[in-house]
Amino acid sequence: MRDRAPHPLDNPAYASLTGPHAHLAERRGRIVRYPLDVSPWLGFPDDAGDADWADLAALAGPGTEVPLPGTTMDPPDGWELTFVLDGVQLVDDGIAAAPDPEAVRLGPADVPEMLDLVERTQPGPFLPRTVELGTYLGIRRGGALVAMAGERLHPPGWTEISAVCTDPAYRGHGLATRLVLAVAHGIRERGETPFLHTAARNTVAIRLYESLGFRLRRTTQFRAARTPGPAAAGKSEG
Repeated sequence: MRDRAPHPLDNPAYASLTGPHAHLAERRGRIVRYPLDVSPWLGFPDDAGDADWADLAALAGPGTEVPLPGTTMDPPDGWELTFVLDGVQLVDDGIAAAPDPEAVRLGPADVPEMLDLVERTQPGPFLPRTVELGTYLGIRRGGALVAMAGERLHPPGWTEISAVCTDPAYRGHGLATRLVLAVAHGIRERGETPFLHTAARNTVAIRLYESLGFRLRRTTQFRAARTPGPAAAGKSEG
């Protein structure tokens, strides 16, 4: 009997960077990563061995903290495991995706406002070129950006919804929900399926996403480790 082929969502960063996002990938051996001003995520093969860990260390540089998506392997001697957070992966199971008449497409000119909103709301990593990963939608009030959501990882046939955030002064009005449904509508229009990640401890968000029609696909871990050697001042990819 042949082994089951790996599912794209089992290692979504690697599937993205060797698939639809390959044009963005920086490579060393089998290690692939996004440019550091796009995303801290990198692609780590399922069957990584000593040579892959060495390539990752060479690509990142000495003393650099790097994310380790798609693997629960402990890093080799000389590495320091710096971060472990339990997470969940949720997938579309019949959400009521729909466009939103108030949502506007965000682009490079909106990045300063997007970065400011992210800084105030902390939805997860969002960098100066993250907007290049896919469609980002926002809602404005009085001309100011007060909520947004967009696309991040893009394994074949799937697109991750990410950077879901709302200005604290405008929470409780359903803006984030509307944007999630609008982003999901665009993903569905391409014939793909939405999915997302969140921390397992974020039970409020999980209940909200499940109420929208997402279902738990699997539990996962968000992990990071520091490469061997002395750190360059302030250097981190995580």
